[in-house]
Amino acid sequence: MQKRWAFSTFFIMVFGVVAIVVAGVNLGAERFSIDGGKRGAVAFPHHMHQEALTDCASCHDLFPKSAGVIQEMKTSGSLKKKQVMNSKCISCHKRLKKANEASGPVKCGQCHTRT
Repeated sequence: MQKRWAFSTFFIMVFGVVAIVVAGVNLGAERFSIDGGKRGAVAFPHHMHQEALTDCASCHDLFPKSAGVIQEMKTSGSLKKKQVMNSKCISCHKRLKKANEASGPVKCGQCHTRT
């Protein structure tokens, strides 16, 4: 009986710690704006993409997880013009659309907004 109580207590404690850690994971900003050059800024629904993709590496294999990194990489020249848009955004959206799955926009004005 005492072993069962100790095991139950241990299980509850481990479950509680895991729940706290998972709840505290920093998923980044819910939404943020990416400099879209002459066509205007792109409002990026980050959490929506996280839910749809589930694998952060599908985007973050190209750039680190830190605020402003896309602009920093553009400025330093390590990220080519339209590289993220063409290799990540548009290709993924088109692939999903072709598979008749929920997809994002594929035309310029659907993402870029001039203010």
